[in-house]
Amino acid sequence: MRFGILGPLRVGAGEATVTAGRDRTVLAMLLLRAGRVVPVEELIDAVWEDHPPATARTQLQICVSRLRQRLSLLGMSPEVIVRDPVGYGVWVEPDELDALVFAREVETGRAALAAGQPTEARRRYRAALALWRGPALAGIASRTVRRRAQALDEQRLTALEECVDVELRLGQAADLIDELAESVEREPLRERLRGQLMLALSAVGRQADALAVYREGRRIYAEELGIEPGAALQELHQRLLTGDVTASGPELPRVASVRSLPRAISDFTGREQTVVRLVKEIAEEGARVQLIDGMAGSGKTTLAVHVASALGDRFPDAQLFIDLHGHSERAPVTPAAAVDTLLGQLGVPPRRIPVDLEGRLAVWRTELANRRAVVVLDNAASAAQVAPLLPNGPENLVLVTSRRRLIGLDGGRPSSLPVLDLDEAVEMLGRVAGPERVAAEPAAAAEVVRRCGHLPLAIRLAGARLAHRPRWRVADLAARLAARRDPLAELAAGERSVGQAFALSYAQVSAPAQRLFWLLGLHPGGRFDSGVAAALVELPLTEAQDLLDELVDAHLAEEVEPGRYRLHDLLREYARMVLTEPARAADRRAGVARLLDHYLYVATAIARTTEPSPGIEDVHHLPPPPRPDLLAAGQELGRPWLDENRSTMTALVRLAETEGFLRHCWQLARAPWWFNFHGGHLDELVETHTIAMRAAQQLRDEEAMALTANRLAATYNRLARFTEAIRLMEGVVDRYRRLGRRRETVHHLINVAGAHVSSNEYRRGLACLDEVLDLGLLPEDVAARLPNLLNNRSLVLTLLGRYAEALRDARHHLLLGRRNGDPWHVANATGHLGMIRRRMGDRRQARRLLQAALVLKRENGNRSGEGELLNELGVLEREEGRPGPAATRHRDALVAMIHAGDRIGQYASRNLLGRALLEQGDAASALDLHRRVLDQATALGARYEQARALDGLARCLRDTDPGEARAFAGRALTLFRQIESPDRRATEELLAELD
Repeated sequence: MRFGILGPLRVGAGEATVTAGRDRTVLAMLLLRAGRVVPVEELIDAVWEDHPPATARTQLQICVSRLRQRLSLLGMSPEVIVRDPVGYGVWVEPDELDALVFAREVETGRAALAAGQPTEARRRYRAALALWRGPALAGIASRTVRRRAQALDEQRLTALEECVDVELRLGQAADLIDELAESVEREPLRERLRGQLMLALSAVGRQADALAVYREGRRIYAEELGIEPGAALQELHQRLLTGDVTASGPELPRVASVRSLPRAISDFTGREQTVVRLVKEIAEEGARVQLIDGMAGSGKTTLAVHVASALGDRFPDAQLFIDLHGHSERAPVTPAAAVDTLLGQLGVPPRRIPVDLEGRLAVWRTELANRRAVVVLDNAASAAQVAPLLPNGPENLVLVTSRRRLIGLDGGRPSSLPVLDLDEAVEMLGRVAGPERVAAEPAAAAEVVRRCGHLPLAIRLAGARLAHRPRWRVADLAARLAARRDPLAELAAGERSVGQAFALSYAQVSAPAQRLFWLLGLHPGGRFDSGVAAALVELPLTEAQDLLDELVDAHLAEEVEPGRYRLHDLLREYARMVLTEPARAADRRAGVARLLDHYLYVATAIARTTEPSPGIEDVHHLPPPPRPDLLAAGQELGRPWLDENRSTMTALVRLAETEGFLRHCWQLARAPWWFNFHGGHLDELVETHTIAMRAAQQLRDEEAMALTANRLAATYNRLARFTEAIRLMEGVVDRYRRLGRRRETVHHLINVAGAHVSSNEYRRGLACLDEVLDLGLLPEDVAARLPNLLNNRSLVLTLLGRYAEALRDARHHLLLGRRNGDPWHVANATGHLGMIRRRMGDRRQARRLLQAALVLKRENGNRSGEGELLNELGVLEREEGRPGPAATRHRDALVAMIHAGDRIGQYASRNLLGRALLEQGDAASALDLHRRVLDQATALGARYEQARALDGLARCLRDTDPGEARAFAGRALTLFRQIESPDRRATEELLAELD
């Protein structure tokens, strides 16, 4: 062989004939993908990794030129390395590269084993393994080369394991022990090798040593991975303990007399747990009828053939297969025709096959009575089609696949196939399109399989497109799948397509179920309940549930948990495609309206029971619900329903805008606002309310514009986007002033005051509240508006240090909250009283009030308020000389603020945590926290937290760098004075100490 990569790089007769490091990396990359063009970009990445020079392409050309010269000196044609517009490649004959010879010998060994020739299989495996001279491409440090070389090393280990299996069956256990012991020492986490060593030791009577190998493995798995050994290794351990392991190891495969299984697909991947479970149920539990169902394209047939082939040793007399055409363009095969075909596979002469069904079944059962046979009944239409074909022999196995759940087959064990997980899906794509190609673009590969919905058929078709288009990058296919309005059109190859597979399943359900299926295509994704289905098809809940059950049984929908359903992404695309037919245009628009109404009314009903007064009644003047029968279930769920449907509500706002339901845009955005705002889901609020503003402007609805602007402003305020928040809120106030709407003007002036307070403009905030008092509250508005006014006023007075006035307003606020039975205002007022008492020096009373308020805030789901109170309690701990508990409080506060999306609250938590850490003696961590807050708060213009960060930095540095500390303290004092914060007194004292 001219080239060797199964060990150190070898060219010609020696291993050091190419010495330059870059040249060796380039040649290694070309040989790893022999016969294919390697793009220039990949070669550059391999050679220079993260830091390619500007002249990388020129230097690469020089490397290739040197390699060609070297090959000439060794008597080879320099044209072995070819140039392509994309990159370079090495063209070698199959016998000129050891990796190609290795792959060929392994495949030949596998074929010999499948043909029942274990001795020949062993010879081929050993010939393949003898080619290895050490780890693949040892000595080349390039990360790209190492990653691909590791794939070769993995292939060697797999070949060794397969070879050892054969040799154990041939009774050569004694000869294997040393080799296996060395391999296990090198690869201690490889369970198959460890199990083979245990078998070999047991075969020569060394059961104690075999058990010791297991114990050592269990220890390593626990220490390295934190897990127990796999099921197969644990099972082998139990067999060793009970003496249920034969000395000669597993039996040799026997050649089946009848083999009618289709060729096993070479890119079979994933499903390991399903395969292990099926084999265990069949081998140990005697479950001889297995029902494998799943959606179209989920790989049912592939799995059944794989399991049947894997169990060929146990059922050597016959391996039969028939497609029953339950879901195809042909009519389903009748039981009579099916048994006729199966008898023909067994070699029964036509003259012996009776004409009537009962006679044929009698012959069928007689033929299988004394055979160890596996029968695959593929693509079954129903239990009635399959039941007559089930043999009654004790040594028969039947694997039935269907797109429907076959309920009613006695003794059948059901297995519903899910889609592949990410790793399995990417591995399958690599096996079809080329592992190196897929490994080179991991992000694009993940996107392709996501667009394929992790569905095996879709992945296989996508991989086939790549395999037949070698110049495409994986990213090119991902882009095409993303850009197409009909992604199903991309998932086709020849006569096979995902859409065609779905159409066959769709055709098998009833017309009402078909209508529900394509109307569900309107749903924007995620999970839905039976109430959604009932609203879409305008049926009672029980009838809609029956249709959902029909779709689930046909694998056109999935019941992810009791009462919760979803459509696979590609099935949703197929439903939408069906829905675009012109004849369904009117039904489609009506369906959109029913879907939007259902979510709007449920969310509004929940908001009415969870928001504090005045709440959502001021916003939605909705007509009576079109389906009051569907509201009860959702309304009872309350907040959990809003949490479960949060992303769906956001998507529905987008859908409403796209479909022209403008009023629904702002109403759907408003309904979950309180829940999203206090749950920290602020990005969703910005998106939905931006859409809502556009819709309200198109409607020229002044009320909708004002209400939406107010809530968008509150969201901006929480995100510390103060300028935008105040601009929007002041615009709302001006709008209501122009309209002469006194009540609304008062309400929104209170909100403007809150925004000014958040931006540290305390005086301006107080001025807005005083303006409200000058306007006066109408008697009917006292209960609704006065608590909000007192809430904001007590807070701003506290921040200005006017504690006596703040105490008066907070007490009044608490009285109103209790009188109105409003837990939200009771919590806020109690918390403010605790804050005021702490600042007035009454720590015992402050602690009691703050702890009571904390309980209420948590009950209300107010994470930002919870964080605020935790910070207050932390300061209290620190003031009483307990910095450790204080730090814990501030850390918990930070978590709550992050959850709420409250940026200013996060800065406050970090500043206070820094103070606590400093008092614990961790000045370095405190310094880091204050510096981070300073940068972030300065960028947002959050002056109060900026000042607190500067003060914290001064305290961290006063002993090590007094000059720097003095500068920081001076800047902090300037900011505290600007916002009239009473915190300036502590900073003034610090400056006096530094002077």
